[in-house]
Amino acid sequence: MKAYLAGDEPAALAALARAHAIALERGNRRGAAGAAFWMAFVLIGDRDLARAAGWTARARRLLGDRQACVEQGYLMLPDALGWAASGDLSRAERRFAAAERIGGRFGDPDLTALARQGRGRSLIGQGRSADGVALLDEAMVAVTAGEVTPIVAGVVYCGVISACFDLLDLRRAQTWTEALAAWCEAQPGLVAFRGECLTHRAEILRLHGRWTEALAEARRAFDALAARRAPRGIAAYALAELHRLRGEVDAAERTYRAASDHGRQPQPGLALLRLEQGRPEAARAAVDRLLAEPSTGRRRAEVLAGAVDVLLAAADVAGARRAAAELGTLAATCTSEVLQAMAWAAEGAIRIAGGDARGAVAPLRRALDVWRDLDAPYEAARVRLLAGRACRALGDVDGARLEWDAAAAAFRACGAAPALAEARSLAHALDIAPSRPAGALTARETEVLRLVAAGGTNREIAHALDISEKTVARHVSNIFTKLDLSTRASAAAYAFRHGLVS
Repeated sequence: MKAYLAGDEPAALAALARAHAIALERGNRRGAAGAAFWMAFVLIGDRDLARAAGWTARARRLLGDRQACVEQGYLMLPDALGWAASGDLSRAERRFAAAERIGGRFGDPDLTALARQGRGRSLIGQGRSADGVALLDEAMVAVTAGEVTPIVAGVVYCGVISACFDLLDLRRAQTWTEALAAWCEAQPGLVAFRGECLTHRAEILRLHGRWTEALAEARRAFDALAARRAPRGIAAYALAELHRLRGEVDAAERTYRAASDHGRQPQPGLALLRLEQGRPEAARAAVDRLLAEPSTGRRRAEVLAGAVDVLLAAADVAGARRAAAELGTLAATCTSEVLQAMAWAAEGAIRIAGGDARGAVAPLRRALDVWRDLDAPYEAARVRLLAGRACRALGDVDGARLEWDAAAAAFRACGAAPALAEARSLAHALDIAPSRPAGALTARETEVLRLVAAGGTNREIAHALDISEKTVARHVSNIFTKLDLSTRASAAAYAFRHGLVS
């Protein structure tokens, strides 16, 4: 399997075919079946499922009705993987469990680790995250202790880290990503798992605000996967997200397209790029489609969080509120602190949009505490932008300035040019804002004012807030009277000066 680890799948397949033939010549049916299994294993990794099924069938025929042996345990794995891929996770979990028992019975750490990792991921998919994560951690004990062969170590590393990212368990993901990086560096000729390793490492570096390093790792990941002719969509998407956050629009466009070309849907990142390009209609259309499509876990959480931003920008407060509510429900069903922080930030944004700045303070503070604890400066700074808006709406100008100045410093350190410009714009608005506080309005009047500033007509505002046009007209009249304004344009200017909209 040295050829496989070096990234030369054709040489690996040729060597396994020779081993299979030699075992047959010697009458070693179990040895031939074992070589056939590893042939199928390599072919599954290459997405050559038809040939993989053929070698699996040959291995089963060679074993026949032989009493239990370790090779029969290995041959349970393709079945389990197939059922898992088709969504039959309960059946897959039972098959993995049977293989795990055989591995334990015959003292085969490779089989045990592979089956345990597969079983853990099946349990997680069924919503039994605590049980599944415990199995993943146990599989990693065997890996880090050096009890398994390199090929199995790499498979388990990548499977466990992928599961951690899916669960948004970033602390555990970071622990195992660092271990995988060290393991890969200790084996300079290793190619088979280096692309996945670098992609995960790029995501961790981005989380910690080390974006220059993250960009380099994501590029290396893309190149490493290309060298193996492996799917590059995940690496391309990680690269595109970094370009977008840095304000590198053309590069982001190219790499989102590359992600799509290589099998990774470029959303919600592309929708957020369209929003930053001043194309809210395109962003809204993408978000509406994404919300209608079925998705789960991390994928759904990212869609919902992106939808809140896009829908608020489109003045669809009601739609944004629904997305935030679903995100909150998702967070309540799991133990991911990252998901909880995302839900709290969304709740804070919705409360500010609805004129309840006071109610936004607590969820935003909880979100900020999580991101700080995870050493995630960019995410923390995004929350501080919202916290500054809440402060300004409450008349606390000094508090708003402190939040926005701190956010600007974090954005500058990361290299987040668009976010830095936003923070500076908000802080500058404080210098020209009049003394009259936005608190003179009721919560509903503030919500209507935000939508007026966003360019909404009375009919559009009525639709967004699910109220009548007559009620909207009354609110607009009250706003003009309370703030001594006479036109919608002056109302919009007031909203911008007071940080009610960006």
